[in-house]
Amino acid sequence: MTITARYGPGWTRRKAAIALACGLFISGRAVAAPLRLLVLGDSLAAGFGLPAAEGFQARLLAGLRARGLEVQLVDGAVSGDTTAGGRARLDWVLAEPVDAALVELGGNDGLRGIDPRNTEANLAAILEALATRKIPVLLSGMLAPPNLGRDYGDEFAAVFRRLGARPGVMFDPFFLEGVAGDPALNQPDRIHPNAKGAAMVAERMVPLVAALLAKVGRN
Repeated sequence: MTITARYGPGWTRRKAAIALACGLFISGRAVAAPLRLLVLGDSLAAGFGLPAAEGFQARLLAGLRARGLEVQLVDGAVSGDTTAGGRARLDWVLAEPVDAALVELGGNDGLRGIDPRNTEANLAAILEALATRKIPVLLSGMLAPPNLGRDYGDEFAAVFRRLGARPGVMFDPFFLEGVAGDPALNQPDRIHPNAKGAAMVAERMVPLVAALLAKVGRN
C-alpha cells in the first residue's frame, strides 16, 4: 500500500478510517453492532421489588447472550404503567432506533378494570407505530384478575388474541405463564414474581425473543 500523505487533513482522515476498519474487523471477522431490543412494559418487565441483577431484563439478557446473541436492551418498562401510558411515551422511547420490540403491557389495565376496548385501542396503536417503523414485535399477553368476573376476563383475554393474530406480530399468550398464582414464585403481593419466578419467566421468554431477533436479519 502506498500512502501519499502522512500529515495534514488528508492523513488525519485516513488514520480515522483505518482505526474504524480495525475496530470493525477483528481476526478476519466483521464485528456487528449489538441488536437493540426495546422492552416496553410495566412493573413485571421492570423487575419491581427485585435487585436489578435478579429482575426479568437482566435474566433475559443473560439468557440471550448465553445463546451467543449480542443484544443491548432498551429499558422502556415503567412500574404502574397502563397501555395508555405506554402508548403516550412510545415516540419518546423510540427517539433512538431499535431493531425489535417486546411489548408487555396490560396488567395494570386489568387490575384497574379498564374497559378492554380501551386496552385494545392503545395496544393496536403501539403495534401500528412499530409496524410503520418496520420494527419486529413480540406481544406478550396478560390475563385479568379472576375477581373481575368471567365475562370481563374472557373479553380481556380476547383483546390479546386478536392483536396477536395481526400479520407480522409474534404472540405469546401470557407473560406470567407457569408463575402466576404460585406463592413460591411470587412476592408477598402475589402479583410480582420473586427472583426465582423472574428467572423462570425469562427462561421461557428467551427462545421467543431469540426468534424475534432472528427476524431482524442480522443474526
